[in-house]
Amino acid sequence: MAKDQLQVLNALDTAKTQWYHFTAIVIAGMGFFTDAYDLFCISLVTKLIGRIYYYEGPDKPGSLPSNVSAALNGVAFCGTLAGQLFFGWLGDKMGRKRVYGMTLMLMVICSIASGLSFGKDAKSVVATLCFFRFWLGFGIGGDYPLSATIMSEYANKKTRGGFIAAVFAMQGFGILAGGMVAIIVSSAFKALYPAPAFQDNPVLSTVPQADYVWRIILMFGALPALLTYYWRMKMPETARYTALVAKNAKQAAADMSKVLQVEIEAEEEKVQQVEAQRSGNEFGLFTKQFLRRHGLHLVGTCTTWFLLDIAYYSQNLFQKDIFSAIGWIAEAKTMSAIEEVYKIARAQTLIALCSTVPGYWFTVALIDKIGRFSIQLMGFFFMTVFMFALAIPYQHWTMKGNHIGFVVMYSLTFFFSNFGPNATTFVVPAEIFPARLRSTCHGISAAAGKAGAMVGAFGFQYAENGIGVRNTLIILGVVNFFGMVFTFLVPESKGKSLEEMSGEAEEGTTATTESAMEAGHGVRTSV
Repeated sequence: MAKDQLQVLNALDTAKTQWYHFTAIVIAGMGFFTDAYDLFCISLVTKLIGRIYYYEGPDKPGSLPSNVSAALNGVAFCGTLAGQLFFGWLGDKMGRKRVYGMTLMLMVICSIASGLSFGKDAKSVVATLCFFRFWLGFGIGGDYPLSATIMSEYANKKTRGGFIAAVFAMQGFGILAGGMVAIIVSSAFKALYPAPAFQDNPVLSTVPQADYVWRIILMFGALPALLTYYWRMKMPETARYTALVAKNAKQAAADMSKVLQVEIEAEEEKVQQVEAQRSGNEFGLFTKQFLRRHGLHLVGTCTTWFLLDIAYYSQNLFQKDIFSAIGWIAEAKTMSAIEEVYKIARAQTLIALCSTVPGYWFTVALIDKIGRFSIQLMGFFFMTVFMFALAIPYQHWTMKGNHIGFVVMYSLTFFFSNFGPNATTFVVPAEIFPARLRSTCHGISAAAGKAGAMVGAFGFQYAENGIGVRNTLIILGVVNFFGMVFTFLVPESKGKSLEEMSGEAEEGTTATTESAMEAGHGVRTSV
């Protein structure tokens, strides 16, 4: 197969791990760092926004109404879903690199704008926040298919899974950074503007300067994105897009010669020959050929990502509520507004540090050794087990002295989601579809995931109030079990080239065989 493949693609597949691989991981990964920071930092400040703008009198601290809380948590996911579909499609039409800069600038502008308000009353603050967080999500959505596709098309086949997973693992550092920024900002404001607990003085417990705390935390998300913009613009277009989709073998060879620092032949004639052979074989997304060859794969990547994100985002966005319910975070009335931000951020940072971040890097280390399928199946299995272990004896966990056990088990569900389906659902769609549809199909899979995140963000809020935390956790356990079942639709891509996985190599080989047979037949008849 290698002899039929373009030299530039073969060079990428067989390249040793080089400096440019790590540069690509950092450039693509910083987008994901920003994505995670922006998506999850909202959960750190929603209680503070509730105290400032929804004051309910001296009996209990102000809190966001259920519909407002769900909107603030979920609106970015609506934007992300739209962005994944739009920029995924655009990445296949215009090229990965050209679209890459657009998504980053959108994220920078909307991160800054999220901290601004057109008005001082609750309605205008929430409306402004929801508007800009939707468009922030739209930019974040574009980063999913583009980062995954760019990394998969730059990587060699031996360590490709680890490289794509490393880009995604930056999400863990983004979640960690969100918690750390919230700790630093809230600590500084707490020291500068001391305030009594709510039960001691309901009015003075929320100092006017607390309004700056949530704005600074949200706006900080613009900084890492801004720092990587220049480097993103300097990255060349991927050779697979340039050669296989844009049909410019000369440019692909020139770009990759610089990147790999080796001489690569342009092979324009070979590209034309392969294209002539494939011309009738280049099926689109809405065709019977795609359905026959990749239909079940797309169903597998969409359903597993959808089911994972219901559980994953429910746990992530509402862990503060769960920790409060079991008594790990003290009652709101025993703290000032800024102190509550500090306590929530400290709890979430601890979870991120002990389980979320290690889980991602276990995947990076082992994905090319034990394979995507095994990691995903194992992750869903343990998530199911730990979720039921939390839910069934839930009363036991709420008793005094049992909180540490609950937090450890809860952390393990995070560990196995990240050393499991949260990483693999991102990696696999970037490997198994043809180059001309790769970004689009990754975008569709990711959008299915964000639909699950919306179910998690909006559904958990109402489920927790309606049927209680215990029953909600049981439902999440069942969701994880179905994720395990649908994993069997997803193929293993470990150690195979992108063209082998997508069937593009087969298309070329079949066409070459057919043309050779025709030529042979012509020779015999002339004799």
